[in-house]
Amino acid sequence: MQTQAMTRRIAVACAALTGIMMGGLTQAQDLGDVLLEEIIVTATKRAGGVEAQQAAVAITAYSDNQLDAMHIRDLRAIGYSAPSVQLEDIGTTRGTANFSIRGLGINSSIPTIDPTVGVFIDGMYYGIPGGVVMDIFDLESIEVLRGPQGLLFGRNVTGGAVLMNTTRPGDEFAFKGKVAYESGDNMYASAVVSGPLSDAVGWKLAAYHNDDGGYFTNLADGNDEFGQAKTTLVRGALEFDVTDSFSLLLRAEFGQSEGDGPAAQNAGCATLVVPGLCVRQYDKEEFDFGINETGFYDNEWTNLILEASWDVGFGDGTFTNILGYRQYENLTLGDIDSTPVSIFHARSSTDQDQISEELRYSGGWNGLDLTAGLYYFDQTLDYFENRLLPLSGFPAPGITGGGRQNHTVMAAYAQFDIHLSDSITFNVGGNYTREEKDARIATIPLSALNNCVYPTGCDTYDFSDSRDWDNFTPKVGIQIRPDDDTQYYAFWTKGFRSGGYNMRHTAVGIPNEAFDEEEVRSVEVGMKKDFAGGKVRTNLALYHNRVENMQREINLSDPVVGVVQLIKNTADATIKGVDAEITAVLSDHLVVKANLGYVDGQYDNVIYDISGDGVIDDADLALNIPRLAPWSYGGEIIYNREASWGSFTAQASGYRRDKAYYTDNNMGELRPADMFDARISLGFMDDSLLFSIFGRNLKDEVTIGGDTQLGSIFPGATFSPLNKGRIWGAEVQYRVN
Repeated sequence: MQTQAMTRRIAVACAALTGIMMGGLTQAQDLGDVLLEEIIVTATKRAGGVEAQQAAVAITAYSDNQLDAMHIRDLRAIGYSAPSVQLEDIGTTRGTANFSIRGLGINSSIPTIDPTVGVFIDGMYYGIPGGVVMDIFDLESIEVLRGPQGLLFGRNVTGGAVLMNTTRPGDEFAFKGKVAYESGDNMYASAVVSGPLSDAVGWKLAAYHNDDGGYFTNLADGNDEFGQAKTTLVRGALEFDVTDSFSLLLRAEFGQSEGDGPAAQNAGCATLVVPGLCVRQYDKEEFDFGINETGFYDNEWTNLILEASWDVGFGDGTFTNILGYRQYENLTLGDIDSTPVSIFHARSSTDQDQISEELRYSGGWNGLDLTAGLYYFDQTLDYFENRLLPLSGFPAPGITGGGRQNHTVMAAYAQFDIHLSDSITFNVGGNYTREEKDARIATIPLSALNNCVYPTGCDTYDFSDSRDWDNFTPKVGIQIRPDDDTQYYAFWTKGFRSGGYNMRHTAVGIPNEAFDEEEVRSVEVGMKKDFAGGKVRTNLALYHNRVENMQREINLSDPVVGVVQLIKNTADATIKGVDAEITAVLSDHLVVKANLGYVDGQYDNVIYDISGDGVIDDADLALNIPRLAPWSYGGEIIYNREASWGSFTAQASGYRRDKAYYTDNNMGELRPADMFDARISLGFMDDSLLFSIFGRNLKDEVTIGGDTQLGSIFPGATFSPLNKGRIWGAEVQYRVN
């Protein structure tokens, strides 16, 4: 935990630096130009990209310069600075994305639950939510797309998509290095170097290391360095200009992240049936917890991406082929009961291999632009889970289950942009997807029957099935550009989430079976406009989504296996809302950014008992949709001045996110959060050298990654992985361009 001494030292340093600088400030730096620069985004899959303000989609995009200017370090921060967006991992194991956009999200670490928000790295889709690195490093841009993206991205983007694009090799030598230290004994360092090998070959090498000494104190054993973790990434790239019209870009990434299991709080611990198990009754507004199993997680992954680009005369267009491969392995051990006694602990292993290929064409003729492509995806996934439940009669080696799944996808898509005039464009297109899943699953309580041994697997499987699904996702829209600074757009579209299987089946009395696709039909109207000579930028979007066959993970407490998690098509729902973003350059030195998101959702029809009371009735219809936070809003202010000795930047931000329910029965919830951050930076040598001191989560807000009810074992108890509280730190960055 951060010490008061360090806090005082940071505060004194801030005051001293501010006083020294104010006397030497002279002229402005073009901070507004950086924050309002036109970002070229890949979301439309047009060759060479398009400007974000010209894309007819609600998108929050950040260039590398903007990420630096706003000092954004991880995806969670973007989840607050973009409206109606939550970008967090689930907490039970680091790097398992449970993203939610516009009220559509998941609340699970089961790898066969496909996301509502797809994650794409350099054009390659991540086949499962596991292994998503939250730290921002070596990125050229980040694009957060809100709303269904089924036309160009296919499945599993009903809520939206997050596109992260790493830097490319440059034609001149460049270096960027960074090192920082934070309270809680957390250090991170990174370096990116690139340049030409010849006129036709460029190279890049990037490395990142994070050594977290542990922020939390475990009251059960006095360990004040709980939460230790280490993450190392190495990226390389080679770019070949084979001819004037043909180029190849090879990217490789190798990574490992390992550390302690979740810092988990059981807020209902004092009400246990078995008395005396708790150090104290934990307060959900504090960071207190006490567990007897430190646990661990261990992630390893390899990414290989080969991008080929060929300019052709046909429509003055470009063929692009992206061939991707990813291999990911994960081992975990967690204290699920979150008490100082061994009641419910669990281990898991995940082994995933995927290969994908996308061939697309982008070009145009007079009055017509065409983007079309073919897509192939193949994945094998092994997942096994071992539960240790001594009070239920399952001490070590416990009960084990899980299974193996093969998954194949083939898709074709096309979008036509028909320019009816200089100011009006009609958009029409569609995506046809066919996928097949083949699963063999061993029910966890039937461990002995299937001869399951963790982590090697099972000799037999009590469930085996194969299903295929077909889906067509069309889009029809219009763009109106009355002038260079204004765009109005409207569209109707459809998106879907894949059907599939539950690898974590624990309910012996409830048959394991496939669940069907979730479909979303969406209407959106938006405006993107610059005012005041380009000094003010406003983006606004209103949307109405109809969700059919909503996929949900139903959590039911169970005295034998701890918790039963069922994946079912539960309901139809309507979700509607508004997003708004504004950036304003108030003066040569002052920039303000703000956003607001409002989401309203309700069930229209319930087809499965989501309340858990045994019947489907008005009580189910009255429940709130999980992962839907009605209001999110906030902003930041950035002040910048140049001086004879360099530059000075001060930044402060504050964001609010409403409470969201975590479980379908609304017994578990993600509490509201107010995130306040601040930073002061000094730049020297034209900002090639940058010194910063910063504070994050200044209100010391307790936030959690999950809230699963374990009521049959602990009446009223919850499992709540904690995130860090107030953090102080200092950072040094050096770059050569």
